[in-house]
Amino acid sequence: MKSEISKTDHDDIALFKAEVGEIEHIEQDKIHPVTNPPKPNPQFRQQHLDQVFHDTFSEDYEPHTVGSEETLNFRRSGIQERLFSRLRNGHIHIEAELDLHGMTIAVAHDALARFIHDCKRYQIRCARVIHGKGWGSKHNKPILKTKLNGWLQQTEDVLAFCSAPIEDGGTGAVYVLLRRK
Repeated sequence: MKSEISKTDHDDIALFKAEVGEIEHIEQDKIHPVTNPPKPNPQFRQQHLDQVFHDTFSEDYEPHTVGSEETLNFRRSGIQERLFSRLRNGHIHIEAELDLHGMTIAVAHDALARFIHDCKRYQIRCARVIHGKGWGSKHNKPILKTKLNGWLQQTEDVLAFCSAPIEDGGTGAVYVLLRRK
């Protein structure tokens, strides 16, 4: 079903052609894009990383509550005593630091997972994590220190960790020895 052009439309077209004048057709065999294609937005990658960080440490494993002045010591099998002794004495260069003071368990969990991921990415060998002694928490118990003890033992990228010497935080901080790629 074709619609017919009315006399008014013919008059409008004639008026337009008279106003515009002669039209010259330009031949072109190439089309140039006007805009650049949009850059990809890695939304799913970020969501995946967020989920990985959230799932890094299990809350099912709960070691005994450690005291404020109790030292933390952990090393995987295969870590030589000499290397562990160098870590304990602060003779391995600290390349990164994370301070968990005042964080809630959920925020500290995420911050630690991201920190270990970044350390792995930048091939950091030794780091210090400051957790505090728990004097400001409810019942003066070191909640983050206890959680950190469990979380670090669950991470395969952590070869060893121990409480830092007095000058680097004492029992309120740990040195962490990380796996090399």
